[in-house]
Amino acid sequence: VQLQASGGGLVQAGDSLRLSCTDSRRTSSNNAVGWFRQAPGKEREFVAAISWRGGNTVYAESVKGRFTISRDNAKNTVYLQMSSLTSEDTAAYYCAAALRPVAGASLSDYRYWGQGTLVTVSS
Repeated sequence: VQLQASGGGLVQAGDSLRLSCTDSRRTSSNNAVGWFRQAPGKEREFVAAISWRGGNTVYAESVKGRFTISRDNAKNTVYLQMSSLTSEDTAAYYCAAALRPVAGASLSDYRYWGQGTLVTVSS
């Protein structure tokens, strides 16, 4: 598994943005994938996770109703659609793959991490 996150950028409050996480080795289709974020001076926190077939998703309360996680295993890509962005969403966003097909919010569930993609929301 080798994950590459992309899609970050500078947006205004209220805008939408879609992040992508692609596995260049094409070996993560049986793994749950999660998105995490880390704001400056803060700990890394869970954002959302999706099971290997996409049938199970879980979200942090802070993003529920605004963010949607999805995956296209044919493209080896997991997406994070973010809407109604606020300055509180400003962070580096990381995707990670778990060792098993279903995973939750704990960082310890995840084995493989991609590099972060920066999302900056201006108010």
